[in-house]
Amino acid sequence: MIDVFLLLGSNLGTRQAFLEKAIAYIEVDIAPVVEKSSIYETQSWGKTDEPDYLNQVVQLKTKLTPLVILQKILNIESVLGRKREQKWGSRIIDIDILFYDSAIISEPGLTIPHPELHKRRFTLAPLSEIVPDFIHPVFNKSIFQLKSELKDNLIVKKL
Repeated sequence: MIDVFLLLGSNLGTRQAFLEKAIAYIEVDIAPVVEKSSIYETQSWGKTDEPDYLNQVVQLKTKLTPLVILQKILNIESVLGRKREQKWGSRIIDIDILFYDSAIISEPGLTIPHPELHKRRFTLAPLSEIVPDFIHPVFNKSIFQLKSELKDNLIVKKL
């Protein structure tokens, strides 16, 4: 079984309910959640005039390929009402693949590890809560180390 880490985010509507619904769909369509972080409230990143996000990291164990997981994630986002209108725009739900074990994947439409995760407190805070010692396969540093070296000053607080 492969360890897969997903980041969930929502900054529209009943944010926490959207995270819960996304997890329910993930457990049915992809794999049971074996670990989940606390929920964090985060200032909007990229487009800073947007509402604050709720973010959470979940860990799955699956035999599905990364492309199948991506396809299922995109379907879950669509079912929950996600519309892709602008980069870093507000969204009902966003689900990103952070890691697929220690695989390094670069294909059209899919890059794993997520190419921006090492720059984002809203990703590293919940990730370090559940797997602080996990080694990023590109940077060869633990999640805890990456979080310690962050220059991102956005406010990220545990709910």
